[in-house]
Amino acid sequence: MKTITYNIPAMHCNHCVMRIKNSLIELDGVQFVEGDLNNKAVEVEFETPATEELILEKLEEIGYPAVKEE
Repeated sequence: MKTITYNIPAMHCNHCVMRIKNSLIELDGVQFVEGDLNNKAVEVEFETPATEELILEKLEEIGYPAVKEE
């Protein structure tokens, strides 16, 4: 299991958080998604077949491009 936090500058409200959570949890292998509106960040816990690339692509597709926190 891998956990990554992504910064999402376009996340402005709870509706944004819910849209992101609902979209990511549908990906095979994504186990947990938690949004932090104050920090404009999302923590994603996942395993194969989900990948960082698939998660980033999904976020881009729904209008919330992300940057992986280092």
